[in-house]
Amino acid sequence: MNLFSVLLKGGWLMLPIFLASIIAIAIIIDRYLVIRKSKSNVPTFMLKIRTFLKKQDIAGAIHFCNEDKSPAANIVKKGLKKHNLGRERVKEILENAGRQEVNKLEKGLSVLATISGVAPLLGFLGTVTGMISAFIKIENLQGAANPSDLAGGIWEALLTTAFGLAVGIVSFIFYNYLVASTNRLVLDLEVVSNDIMDLVDENKKNETEA
Repeated sequence: MNLFSVLLKGGWLMLPIFLASIIAIAIIIDRYLVIRKSKSNVPTFMLKIRTFLKKQDIAGAIHFCNEDKSPAANIVKKGLKKHNLGRERVKEILENAGRQEVNKLEKGLSVLATISGVAPLLGFLGTVTGMISAFIKIENLQGAANPSDLAGGIWEALLTTAFGLAVGIVSFIFYNYLVASTNRLVLDLEVVSNDIMDLVDENKKNETEA
């Protein structure tokens, strides 16, 4: 018995569960690749930025950020482009840029969380409707149904629960993993925002002394 025949045996509610599994897989792969690409060595990155700013080479720092293309680089780039507008304005720009990058990292996670909760419920619903159909069949046979008829109806009804639970469990596990990975990146971005404020202040101080 192949997967397609099993899906047919489970009834029409297997279709939305199957579609939910496809969506979940797509989100998991996409978010994993985005987070993996977004991970950067923050200390090394900030050391290079500090080197540019000590030379008062803002353009070089921005060019370096354009080449890096990580969330941290995007935040720093936006802050450096407006470094002449004052500390409070730069701080506001960094916070807005940080929120934008976090939203990009969290894209799709709410859908994955919904799937992890809804898929098992769809499975239970399919089992309930399947059991109802099985007992209606027994009633129509006026109690003459043999054990194999009852067993066949029950295992077909339980297919949706098994499949729904499988989709929900896998989605929940990867959701927690992706949220934890995103939170670690967010902490790195907060460190970068604080560091860039200090660097901008230091750079302005050096310009004043010069």
